[in-house]
Amino acid sequence: MKFRKIIFELHKILGLISGVVVFIVAITGCCWVFKEELQGLNDDYKKVVPQDKPVLTVSEAKMFAQEVFPDKSIHGSLYQKADDAIEVIFYELEPEFYQSVFLNPYSGKVIQVEDHLSGFFAFVLKGHMRLWLPTEIGEQVVGVSILVFIFILISGLVLWVPKKRKNLDQRIKFKWKDSTRWKRKNFDLHAIIGFYICSLALILAFTGSIMSYEWLQSAFYKSIGGEKEISFYIPENKASEGLDKDTKPIDLLLPKLQKESPLAEDFELHYPHSDDESIYVEISNSKGLFYDADFRYFDQHTLEEIETDGIYGKYKNAKVADKIMRMNYDIHIGAIGGIVGKIIAFLVSLLAASLPVTGILLWYGRTYKKNKPIKNNRILSPNN
Repeated sequence: MKFRKIIFELHKILGLISGVVVFIVAITGCCWVFKEELQGLNDDYKKVVPQDKPVLTVSEAKMFAQEVFPDKSIHGSLYQKADDAIEVIFYELEPEFYQSVFLNPYSGKVIQVEDHLSGFFAFVLKGHMRLWLPTEIGEQVVGVSILVFIFILISGLVLWVPKKRKNLDQRIKFKWKDSTRWKRKNFDLHAIIGFYICSLALILAFTGSIMSYEWLQSAFYKSIGGEKEISFYIPENKASEGLDKDTKPIDLLLPKLQKESPLAEDFELHYPHSDDESIYVEISNSKGLFYDADFRYFDQHTLEEIETDGIYGKYKNAKVADKIMRMNYDIHIGAIGGIVGKIIAFLVSLLAASLPVTGILLWYGRTYKKNKPIKNNRILSPNN
């Protein structure tokens, strides 16, 4: 009983401390789950009429896009199908700059410029990751609060177990009558919903924590048998020179990759930022999924493929531990289970957001009880 009391006090105190953060993170997580689907309802500008002519080379796409932001660094260019615009991505960390220029793949005409740091989903992501606070502060607050939430879920499961077996049925079913008071209903909402979503909420919280903390990511990867370098890095070239000076090797790479992977969803080629850096290419093999993409690296002078020692290489070469780590984001947003998985992730996040609310109401109801009037049964005499 003393153990349960200690667990209860920790559950209550930590819940009150982290409740607002957990609520915000959970609600914004709901909104983020269907980002791709909702944005797809308003992206007609990304489609073009296919033409019987070659598309822009990677160098040409860079040249046309650079005219829009001449002083900004280009991260890479995304090529999809014949009727899709080329997306040239600009990104700089300090000061943060993240925009895309969409080009007609046959003429180079600018179709649209999209700012990834503004709009509804940018607002949602900032709230989810850092509560709209400065990055250094907000990310730490969110990270610690989610670790605390993991403990709250586990301690809540311990407290959920009824003292008497006959009361078990009340912890798994709503049994409300017209006479059931709101305090009882609130308790049932907190306990029963918490029980049913506990395991899935733990998965969402844990996968989020792995993205927040490198030490946790590394520890988990090693614990499941991982042996490679877990951090993402781009290997250096193997040669200092190669093809004809008048030839741009990166322009020869895309046709080569399209021939090798005709069923790929898209190819994102990244421009080397130095003479020593290789060309990094991300090949998406499944629509809406990230874990099974192929990460490939090529010498920028000779186009010789360079193998990586990290987990971000060809998917077919990834071991079980590598695949699990690469699945982390897809698991976090439910994409690993397709549209059904996303619906589940949405509902779990929404119900998880209710737990701090019902928990605070429980605390309020117990702390600020209404004092019942005390009946005075004393018989008063006429002389009193």
